Amino acid sequence: MEQNTMSITLSDQDKSTLRTAAYGAVSLIAAAGAAGKPHKIATEGALALYTATGPVGHVLAAKSKDIDLTGKSVAELADQVLPALTATMSLLAQQDPAEASNFRTTVLVAIEAAQTHPGQPGPATAEMARKITAALHVTGVSTTHSGATVSNAVVGRDRPELQQAIEEIVESGFLGVSLRVHDERGEWVGSAGLAELGGTAKPPIDGHVRIASNTKTFTATLVLQLVAEGKIGLDTPVADYLPEFGLDERITVRMLLQHTSGVFNFTGEMYEDGTIVLGIPAPSTPLGQEWVEDRFHTYQPRELVELALSKPARFEPGTKWSYSNTNYVLARLLIEQVTGRSFAAEMHRLILGPLGLSSTVVPETSPEIPEPHAHAYYRYEQDGVEKTVDVTRHNPSWAPGGGDMISTTQDLATFISALLRGKLLPAELLAQMCTPHPTGIPTMDYGLGVFVRDLGPGGGIVITHNGGLAGYATLMCATPDGSKTMTASLTCVDDSAMSVAVPFQTAQQKLLAEVFGGGQADPAQ
Repeated sequence: MEQNTMSITLSDQDKSTLRTAAYGAVSLIAAAGAAGKPHKIATEGALALYTATGPVGHVLAAKSKDIDLTGKSVAELADQVLPALTATMSLLAQQDPAEASNFRTTVLVAIEAAQTHPGQPGPATAEMARKITAALHVTGVSTTHSGATVSNAVVGRDRPELQQAIEEIVESGFLGVSLRVHDERGEWVGSAGLAELGGTAKPPIDGHVRIASNTKTFTATLVLQLVAEGKIGLDTPVADYLPEFGLDERITVRMLLQHTSGVFNFTGEMYEDGTIVLGIPAPSTPLGQEWVEDRFHTYQPRELVELALSKPARFEPGTKWSYSNTNYVLARLLIEQVTGRSFAAEMHRLILGPLGLSSTVVPETSPEIPEPHAHAYYRYEQDGVEKTVDVTRHNPSWAPGGGDMISTTQDLATFISALLRGKLLPAELLAQMCTPHPTGIPTMDYGLGVFVRDLGPGGGIVITHNGGLAGYATLMCATPDGSKTMTASLTCVDDSAMSVAVPFQTAQQKLLAEVFGGGQADPAQ
């Protein structure tokens, strides 16, 4: 094999293990999605392996007859392949850490290509993808979103100020916190608190979490990618694409992404005079108990839009700013209308697949959340008795396109860094995405699917979003060039009074100050 760029020494057995690990991962993901039918390595996945670059690419291009993966059950394949993946990562990490990162990326891209069913993967496929990803993260080897390799020695150590910050957040009223930071000092990950009430385990460092309104950044990016493909006009009236709703023809696609459409928020509105107009049952509203009791109900995106449009508009299109989940349901429907494919399929085609975000899920109506994950809770009073309910599992169709996705702090960091580094959007569209529009919230303006925060002296500008949903909260923050990122997941016991709202804003401010500097107060939220 050629060794002109880096020096690694692999025996024939090592090469066989490497090929078994790579091609086996593709075969395993195909088998998991085959629903008992005969299967073979998907052509697309195999091609992704054949075309890998570097020394790993030379080994994979020489796929030999010593690999026998045919005729095996999913369980048999898993028993053979998962240990081979871990062994390969350990071997390459010792020989050349950069090649370990290259191998991991190659396999993740290949298993995404080998999905037997385009669009949203089934539970078995998603679970197998999780196991493959876990096998690629072995002790002493962890790859960051920028492609650098770091040691797991940074997990929970060497940054006592960060560990102290998340422990203080737990003390303020949260059940658990997981934090991931990538900056000039490398990558640090840690957790504090508990994974579930009554338990003793800490939250998983890179567990799955419902990312709530961070979904909006993914959706906005997807719309802008379709703008780049010429399928959507950013300043075209939305009614041109979705005429069935009778939308005000002044509302443009840009206004949806920017929250300047004036369309009523289907989860409810609070007006300047304190008047509250309710929408559908949602956790952080007076209808929280009703949401808990009917949390497996399925909503259709169109019925949510129709409910919103049955209420008076909040203001004339383009004249003010007001955060409305309805904007992003419309954006989701717009994506499906112009592409003829599901929101999940387009998300996989343009974002999740290219970035290898195998732990990120578009759940549609499924109440499941992949393991590992921390638990979320909701409390309410009934007949004078306080009840606390585990709401980890629920049907997220009440927040389509703007609050329903599931991810991890690792995938969120990979996504926001790649986005701001220009890997997903042309420079002109990325600049428009990050151009601040006044919101009326001090130090926090809004672009297209992102907040643009000014942290003040010593902190500078941060591109961010956050989200809170039924006991889960997430933070996703980065410098404008994507070089420094902070992602976090928090769990709590939620309620209709939003009693954790102030601790959440305090926690957010604390982490922003620790990681990015500055740290102005955020009284408006």
